[in-house]
Amino acid sequence: MLRSFFVSSVLLLAASLSAQQAVTLIPYPTTLTPGQGTFTFDATTRLRTASVAQRQVADFFTEQYARATGWDLNGPGRGGKTITVKQDTSLGDEAYRLQVAEEGITLDAGSLHALVYGLQTLRQLLPPEFEDSTATSDVDWSVPQLTIDDEPRFAWRGLMLDVSRHFFPVEYIKETIDRMAFLKLNTLHWHLVDDQGWRIEIKQYPRLTEVGAWRVDQEDVAWNARATNDPEEEATYGGYYTQADIADVVDYAWRRGITVVPEIEMPAHVMSAIAAYPWLSCFEDTIAVPSGGVWPITQIYCAGKESTFTFLEDVLTEVMALFPSRYIHVGGDEATKTNWELCPHCQRRIEAEGLAGTAELQSYFIRRMERFLSDHGRTLLGWDEILEGGLAPGATVMSWRGMQGGWEASKAGHDVVMTPTSHAYFDYYQGNPDYEPTAFGAFTYLETVYGFEPTLDSMSQAQRDHVLGGQANLWSEYVPTPEHSEYMLYPRLWATAEVLWSPQAARDWDDFSARTRRMMGRFDRMGVNYAGSAYQVRLDATSDLAAPSVTLELNSEFPDTRIHYTLDGSPVTADSPRYTDPLVLRETTPVQAAVFEAGERMTPPSEATFTFHAAANAQPAYTPGYHEAYSGQGDGTLVNLLRGSKNFHDGQWLGWLNTDVDMVLDLRASRKIESVEVGFLESQGAGIYYPTDLTVAVSNDGKTFREVGTFHRAPADNPDATIADFGVTFPAQDARYLRVRVKHGRSWLFVDEVTVR
Repeated sequence: MLRSFFVSSVLLLAASLSAQQAVTLIPYPTTLTPGQGTFTFDATTRLRTASVAQRQVADFFTEQYARATGWDLNGPGRGGKTITVKQDTSLGDEAYRLQVAEEGITLDAGSLHALVYGLQTLRQLLPPEFEDSTATSDVDWSVPQLTIDDEPRFAWRGLMLDVSRHFFPVEYIKETIDRMAFLKLNTLHWHLVDDQGWRIEIKQYPRLTEVGAWRVDQEDVAWNARATNDPEEEATYGGYYTQADIADVVDYAWRRGITVVPEIEMPAHVMSAIAAYPWLSCFEDTIAVPSGGVWPITQIYCAGKESTFTFLEDVLTEVMALFPSRYIHVGGDEATKTNWELCPHCQRRIEAEGLAGTAELQSYFIRRMERFLSDHGRTLLGWDEILEGGLAPGATVMSWRGMQGGWEASKAGHDVVMTPTSHAYFDYYQGNPDYEPTAFGAFTYLETVYGFEPTLDSMSQAQRDHVLGGQANLWSEYVPTPEHSEYMLYPRLWATAEVLWSPQAARDWDDFSARTRRMMGRFDRMGVNYAGSAYQVRLDATSDLAAPSVTLELNSEFPDTRIHYTLDGSPVTADSPRYTDPLVLRETTPVQAAVFEAGERMTPPSEATFTFHAAANAQPAYTPGYHEAYSGQGDGTLVNLLRGSKNFHDGQWLGWLNTDVDMVLDLRASRKIESVEVGFLESQGAGIYYPTDLTVAVSNDGKTFREVGTFHRAPADNPDATIADFGVTFPAQDARYLRVRVKHGRSWLFVDEVTVR
């Protein structure tokens, strides 16, 4: 996970640059008016605040300033040049005005949190050495003279962290809060409860953390391939936050302009609670906290028992005492109601309340919890499934299954937070899976995130007024460590921050890309393990089998990058040929390509070998036919000279479900051949498995085949997505037809190129 080179200054880059290009600010402010000259900090510079509260929320800045410069902004004496902080009630609650002149800096803020935002902007204007943990000599501590008038476009600018699937320590939560504040995000949605772990101490129900916070350690197995746990087996993986931890985090976040919104799931995603207290379920089964994926989710709270609601009200009472947030998130998603259909308690509830069925029973459940929260001055927030069966009157909807749920809720007069999978899910891959850590099998590229728009053209103005904003979500099924979490969050969270803060008309991908590349140097000094995936070279190939040839285009997600390549198997360096025009390959060629900046390679090289072989443009036939959902480029997918990647949606894989496969290839003429290899993908978490056996036979007439070799492999657990070629080698012989029989039979089989030599 190589990161970019360090850019040593964020001052004016050149007189000819525009003001927006001249400074590296993310998110970019509403308006920036450049001045002439600079303001230079020195040992006599002081911060003047008007209250103890202002000084407290400025601590993050003054403490880091002391570490990086060795100087004390709060030191004795009036000092020389000053930073003067004032509250200006004429500004919006989150608005600020930053004026940098030669003689001093003035920060007018509409609130304490706006003061934090203004100081974060000043921080970004300072050289990246400001992020160092020890004082650095010979640094020009100057910032450009300018005036910034700034306020956010949306009120809800959030990040959801899932700490249930994998538990993260308090220290990492605080680090994430610091980085959210750096980006002027203001809401941490803390996903504290799910099937795989209960992470918050509830004093009235101690087994929630004694039992529900721990599961059997199966971390060496793919998430969706983990076995069902025995409740008697020792559970060693997990953890939880004490109420003291929670209070500490909430206070820490508030001082950085961030509200923490807890999520306490219901009625589904609660197997961790049921493992602790089986009476919460319909049939009171004894279960263990699951170690991996569960689908469908049938073990859910019983909606027919009064004891369920007593429990939830007790839990939420303790939660509300810890979190001053107006919003309490109750989940509400992905509840499979099979048990409700059979449960006598639930059926009596349906009859007593005059409900049409289990869909309305879920609505009853959410409405009842909404009334409880409303009676305590709080607002219920839930995923868009809470729309089903009728929406509780005071609820706010978080729309994740696209934007339609948000549209419908806003039409009905409800507030919404937009967080669609298409733009906001950061557990998805952000680059080619061949070069990325294992992630959920979908894609959210940096440019995709930057293209997010929380409102829809089809919305009326009244509907738009109900859109509070948006947030990014990092589910942690595939994210086991803080380092991995950072890699998935940044720089994509930078794009989210700008989308939700900056004026829509001011957003520009090329400019944001340039600022992102410069900002990486600052994050290097902060010690953040961000991803360089947007630098990874994409090898976009098309084949002409009549020639035969392959045309290869090289590009990266960032525009205007310097790409170098090799075609002879040698390592790519800054001295290798620079890519300018598409490459045409006419023979077997190993390709390496990478982006270089200032002579430094930005990511591991992208590599591929384009193998020209005897089966190219053969005529294939398959029994049975491949699945319509995974049909690649059609029949010719396996003989088109192009190889699939770990992204099984890339159009280069044919898929079969729960069946063996028989394929016959007509090579169109008799050829002397001596080996056959077939490419396969395995991603057990996605239900894709390698075959166990492969048999190859040849023929000259297409009717009588003679077996020339077999391949066998035993099934094995594999937590990663991998690609392998399996095949046979045999004495050279003439053949026109080739038969490959693949034994599989369970779940998905994904097949790529059949290479014949």
